[in-house]
Amino acid sequence: MKTAEDYQAGQVLLIDKPLNWTSFQVVNKLRWEIRQAFNIKKIKVGHAGTLDPLATGLLVICTGKMTKQIDSFQGQIKEYTGTITLGGTTPSYDLESEINETFPTDHITEDLIHKTTEQFIGEIDQFPPVFSALKKDGKRLYEYARAGETVEVKSRKITIEAFEITKIDGNAVNFRVVCSKGTYIRSLANDFGKALQSGGHLSALRRTKIGDFDVADGVSIETFIQDLKV
Repeated sequence: MKTAEDYQAGQVLLIDKPLNWTSFQVVNKLRWEIRQAFNIKKIKVGHAGTLDPLATGLLVICTGKMTKQIDSFQGQIKEYTGTITLGGTTPSYDLESEINETFPTDHITEDLIHKTTEQFIGEIDQFPPVFSALKKDGKRLYEYARAGETVEVKSRKITIEAFEITKIDGNAVNFRVVCSKGTYIRSLANDFGKALQSGGHLSALRRTKIGDFDVADGVSIETFIQDLKV
């Protein structure tokens, strides 16, 4: 059983983030629960890499002195699984916004889907989604997007180490991706749809690994709180 001193000295917590929680909400919840459990007035808690509310999976949470390691954890290779739905695009590239355009998919074959992944392997230029938390001129991009303002977004170089199709069910394409820091899987879904001369958006996402950390070793928020009280 861990003590207040253990959390202050620094812990790395592997949390399996549930759907519809922001990473910030998870950090706040765990910080509050640790403070309550040990009657601590103040403790540092932070996460090593944001997950969108519509994504589930591995969130690496650092406490106390381990928060100094956050940057090194953020820079590690990440693995995701998820689903790209072909035939339609959304402004946010995922299900945060409604489908705004539909496209034919009759020409898309399973062979074409598999072959198209090859275009995305290695170092590529990727444009982040306009619905993202990146800042431009002091404002987050999603603030411009939600206000209907057009803003120029610069591309960035990222690396896709693996892009594997695990299942195809009609227009739903299940995948596994291993990628560098700074990769937006939403943008990959959008670009993949374009490369297939159709449209595509991310309809499900789960982060499974960050470096050597694996979601299989993670716990739910509820389990973590229960263990705190034992």
